[in-house]
Amino acid sequence: MPKNSELSSKDLEKKLDLLIKRFEEQKGIIDSYIKRERDWKKDKVLHKKELSQLERNLKKDKKWVKLTLYH
Repeated sequence: MPKNSELSSKDLEKKLDLLIKRFEEQKGIIDSYIKRERDWKKDKVLHKKELSQLERNLKKDKKWVKLTLYH
């Protein structure tokens, strides 16, 4: 085999390894972002439910206060 094609195949192999490494790094970054986004959305839903429950409780308390003050 000529020396040029041997060097060329080694260079291609190194470049391929570098591309695979970059892909894996980018995949890790994207996976991390997706996980944070899902956690944020889950927290947002939980906070919204909690806020709704607190608002309902507040309305009930206001009604109770009005009833006790005016009766």
